[in-house]
Amino acid sequence: MLQENATNATNATTGTTTLPETIGGLLGLGGGPINDFLAAFLGAALVGTLMLTMTAVAGPWAKRKITAAFTDRIAVNRVGPFGLLIIVADAVRLLSKELIVPEGVDRPAWDIAPIVMASSALLGFAVIPMGSGIHLADPEAGLAYVFAVASIASVGIVMAGYASNNKFSLLGGLRAVAQNLAYEIPLVITAASVVVFAGSLQMSEIVAAQAEPLFTLGGVTIPAWFAFVNPFAFILFMAANLAEVGRNPFDIPEAPTEIVAGYQTEYSSVYFVLMYLGEFLHIFLGGAIITTLFLGGPAGPVLPGIVWFTIKIWAVFLFTQWMRSAIPRVRIDQLIEIGWKGMLVLSFANLVLTAVIVGVIA
Repeated sequence: MLQENATNATNATTGTTTLPETIGGLLGLGGGPINDFLAAFLGAALVGTLMLTMTAVAGPWAKRKITAAFTDRIAVNRVGPFGLLIIVADAVRLLSKELIVPEGVDRPAWDIAPIVMASSALLGFAVIPMGSGIHLADPEAGLAYVFAVASIASVGIVMAGYASNNKFSLLGGLRAVAQNLAYEIPLVITAASVVVFAGSLQMSEIVAAQAEPLFTLGGVTIPAWFAFVNPFAFILFMAANLAEVGRNPFDIPEAPTEIVAGYQTEYSSVYFVLMYLGEFLHIFLGGAIITTLFLGGPAGPVLPGIVWFTIKIWAVFLFTQWMRSAIPRVRIDQLIEIGWKGMLVLSFANLVLTAVIVGVIA
């Protein structure tokens, strides 16, 4: 079982081909820029379709079902089996609504903001290893890339808040800036402690470093996932990720009881769909980053790597919804204080401790 687990992890990340190369081989596409572009486009379309499908299930249906289960209520159950057709009903309902453009909005910033939020999350999946050969690219600075493109969403939130010509939207945008500054630094510093252990920014190398056994307990072999190697960093990263994806207790930028809906107050129809889509895509991107850095990526016994990868990111999604149902929202001043006085100090302490441990072991 252990050997199979390690083999799956290695095959999932250090394979000789990427997804575009695999597609090019299956379709008989030769070399050349046009064929390479076509293979890359088809690979990106497959990955994008997978992520958008999971988002479509998570937003209209799974979110309601999970929240209802946590709060002892009945969620959607009348539209199709288990209420699954609510996905189609919500899509038709929202996309068929009139797109209302308020007076005084700053266009084109108001128009571009929803696209920026959704596309920045999709770009992040380009370097995430999802299974044996199922990754679009594997650059040496993959981890730096995924943090860089994910942070572009903050620009979209600020654009939406400023351009909406609405004080509540502006407050939501300002809160988002303050929150992202306070929590993105601890997020990156905590991820740096994983890089110290793995010795690389390359996503495949980070996953491969977790393929070895950590110890055996009662006949069960525990893999060297960084969630087990450094559980303190794992907890820190999970907490900071909640702030990055705007889930309780850190859903300050769109707090409905305080600022209506924050930065998305003035959006409707297809624009609201894009913003809602971007929100859930970032939750899944956060889950994909956590899976890659701390949960062994797509590694796992028996089942294919892509199945394990999907299970793990859905587990992170379940955790975010649990927090949304169980933890009350903190005030904006408390949020900033937790970020700068708590998370930042703890993340630096974790990085220094990790460097000392690795230095002593080496």
